[in-house]
Amino acid sequence: MAKNDYQLGSVNMNSTRGPGMRGMRVAEKPKDFKGAMRMLILYLKRFLPLITVAFTCAVISVILQLFGPDLLSQITDMISDGMKSGSIDLPAILHKSMLTLGFYLVSALLIYVQAITLTTVSSNIMRYMRNDISHKLNKIPLSRFDSSSFGDLLSRVTNDVDTIGMSLNNAAADIVTAVTVFIGCTIMMLLTNVLLALIAIAASLFGFFMMNVIIKRSQKYFSRRQMYLGQLNGHIEEMYAGHIIVKAFNGEKESRKEFERLNEKLCENNWKSQFIGGINGPLMEFIANFGYVAVCVVGAIMAKNGTITFGVIVAFILYVRQFSQPLGMLAQAMVNLQSAAAAAERVFGFLGEEEMEDESGKQALLDGCKGQVTFDHVKFGYTPDRTIIHDFSMDIKPGQKVAIVGPTGAGKTTLVNLLMRFYEIQGGQIRIDGVNTRETTRENVHDQFCMVLQDTWLFEGSIRDNIVYSMRDVPDEKVIEACKAVGLHHFISTLPDGYNTKLTDDSNLSAGQRQLMTIARAMIEDAPLLILDEATSSVDTRTEQIVQDSMEKLTEGRTSFTIAHRLSTIRNADVILVMKDGDIVETGTHEELLARGGFYAELWTSQFVNAEAI
Repeated sequence: MAKNDYQLGSVNMNSTRGPGMRGMRVAEKPKDFKGAMRMLILYLKRFLPLITVAFTCAVISVILQLFGPDLLSQITDMISDGMKSGSIDLPAILHKSMLTLGFYLVSALLIYVQAITLTTVSSNIMRYMRNDISHKLNKIPLSRFDSSSFGDLLSRVTNDVDTIGMSLNNAAADIVTAVTVFIGCTIMMLLTNVLLALIAIAASLFGFFMMNVIIKRSQKYFSRRQMYLGQLNGHIEEMYAGHIIVKAFNGEKESRKEFERLNEKLCENNWKSQFIGGINGPLMEFIANFGYVAVCVVGAIMAKNGTITFGVIVAFILYVRQFSQPLGMLAQAMVNLQSAAAAAERVFGFLGEEEMEDESGKQALLDGCKGQVTFDHVKFGYTPDRTIIHDFSMDIKPGQKVAIVGPTGAGKTTLVNLLMRFYEIQGGQIRIDGVNTRETTRENVHDQFCMVLQDTWLFEGSIRDNIVYSMRDVPDEKVIEACKAVGLHHFISTLPDGYNTKLTDDSNLSAGQRQLMTIARAMIEDAPLLILDEATSSVDTRTEQIVQDSMEKLTEGRTSFTIAHRLSTIRNADVILVMKDGDIVETGTHEELLARGGFYAELWTSQFVNAEAI
């Protein structure tokens, strides 16, 4: 079982589903470059108005630029004719020059509007994608987190989403401009001279063919680059979270080796993706220059033969230069699109993960819960081929204190996970007050429980915020009362800002103090059912007695489930469930189980014999 199962399952992000997924449900995972791009285009449909504005600005801007060479051709011919006749029409030339300058200024303004619009689109894409991933985290089963590192998931939210946004922002403008220039220049060149236009077009077609070949060869390296980046982030997150253990067991060398291996793989695939993808730029530049030279040679021959004028050559040289620019722009845009597709493959792959069943239609409601819990022939396994709980049945009355004991791996925590519906059972039923927990929503089930876990979880915020986590309108008096009950109030009072003291990574809190805060949090929750998973494992003997006394008050009138390895803490339980290999092998009170001399008696004896030996 993953260490942080409880934390992930119990956190209610209350995230609002962003507009990014409205009207679109990702029900599949992209399989290749085309699949990723297709899903990305579908995702962009909601931004169609803004994209249309950007494209319109780009098209008009390019069209205005395309008038420039024609006007310059006219100015050149006017100057050439004036020199031959001995009279140059300066006002006409000035008019044409001002008109050309005006076209270029308006074109520049439209390019600026296009850039602002596309930046707005890319920023919103990243925002909506993060909202969708946040929403998805609350929809996928906890078993998904058992098969991947948290660092890899974080990489999808940060690195992959950022890559998509930045790549699209850079590629979209280049593609729109390049396509418009390419089409516009083709039309203008055909109108100016068909033969010279065909020479330039032939060179470009060869360039597009080569670009397609390069894309097919390089895309796998872009995908691997994003994959190894996620794995590297996952490794760093794990090593940072467990840096004390790494140092204590001298694991720095092995950790560094794994880091260097992943870093080397990332570097290798990043280099290959950029090297192969980067061939497009020089190749397109060569093809553009080749076409430029061919046009100049053929144009010179035609001008010598009197087929075309000198002004046509000037215009055509400018058109060819403009015509060659889209090739380089498209080459760079394809590199950006490959990065976006590789990142989109991971993001949409996660968004396409199997979700927990939709519970919007469930009508059953646990209200005014009394705390009767029934396990009816429950069967469960984390994987289909490995059953942990085979056939468990138990009826627990309201207000009973239930202790769950057994060796490591017996299924104690698993039983509580099933009770909270963090995982779904494969057979049987779990009922609370006679209501099948499968017939009500998970949120409704979670509302009936307060929990104190062995693994404490505190976030960056004030002490008060940590204690009243996710609960609203909690009076200060209630917070202070809960802290007094667990013996934490005096310590908090000695802090400079009291309950408003901010907790950070540098906060000097002992493990026991952190545990006491989580106990106070459970007291504030005041739910009818209570789960204690080794709640006193991190406190000293004196504090343990204080906590036990407060737990006695906390469990009054509530059905409580206590998972304990320290058997002395559960002697007063109404029912003790003794688990072994996923099954309940014994039930009864402490005295009854000792009198039977069975497995519980063995656990009790071995624990205290070991304690005396120590």
